[in-house]
Amino acid sequence: MATRTLARRITMALTAPALALGATVSLTSAPASAAVWSSCDQWGSTTLNGYTLYNDIWGSGAGSQCIWANSGTNWGVNANHPNTGGIKAYPNAKKVINKSITSLGSLSSSYNVSVPSSGAYNTSYDIWDTGYKYEIMLWMNKTGAVGPLGTSQGTLTLGGHTWTVYKGNNGSNDVFSFVRTSNSSSGTVSILPILKWIKDTKGWFGNVTVGDLQFGFEITSSSGGLNFTVNSESVSSS
Repeated sequence: MATRTLARRITMALTAPALALGATVSLTSAPASAAVWSSCDQWGSTTLNGYTLYNDIWGSGAGSQCIWANSGTNWGVNANHPNTGGIKAYPNAKKVINKSITSLGSLSSSYNVSVPSSGAYNTSYDIWDTGYKYEIMLWMNKTGAVGPLGTSQGTLTLGGHTWTVYKGNNGSNDVFSFVRTSNSSSGTVSILPILKWIKDTKGWFGNVTVGDLQFGFEITSSSGGLNFTVNSESVSSS
């Protein structure tokens, strides 16, 4: 469920190092690997080959989580969050687009992930306009007691996938969630047709400028420590 607020986004982006000093989240050791970067900090982040990685432990009642990366498109986390409700974290890799919908000729992404069979989470894209008024989530898979914000708008086949579409508001921004009707761990999604459908067919927003395009794991519970891995990802636009 998308409950992240604009205030949290801005705080995470601008003051993450300072907040990390007061973090109360318990820490575990980073995985033993040849990763070029790792962090167990609540707001740990780095930039690798054009992607910005965030550990992003933001929800109340969170446990521990460590992120590692071989590159901006090959990374993962070990997360140990309790079996309670509410999103605990959204570890992700961000690509900045900064183009309006009408100026884009294409926008697509390929993904390949390895995810646990237990816990409660979704693997999702989280796409924002530059004003952080609109949030578009694309759920590629989900496990456990998780669900999107808002009310169902029906089923739609678009961008190479079939989705159930939800429309809602979290008090800070509108949220449009596209939940794949069956789980997928790898594939390609054409994102621009989805944005154009929201703009032109539904009129839920105008010619907004696409800002952050994030991909990661929205984790509610992962008791005992579960591994989530992005084996590969790519974002392309023209």
